[in-house]
Amino acid sequence: MDGSNIEIGGNYSVAADELRAFIERVEKINAQEADLKLLKKEVYAEAKGRGYMTRPMRTVVKLRAEDPDKRAEEEAALELYKTALGMS
Repeated sequence: MDGSNIEIGGNYSVAADELRAFIERVEKINAQEADLKLLKKEVYAEAKGRGYMTRPMRTVVKLRAEDPDKRAEEEAALELYKTALGMS
């Protein structure tokens, strides 16, 4: 394999160098994701060590990432449901 186009089945060809480059880019991103996941875990562990509850922190992070209008709508519905069930 010299990296040139490789013909498969007569009607299909693959540019080996280009394909390899795409695969390597995805692999690099996967490695970066693993590193970021470890960093995030370390931040939560540090916060926990300082006395913060990590579950509510994760919820806040998730809420902050949502669209504000969608979040407001869901919070209003939650309050309505809680009131209907005598929970508030």
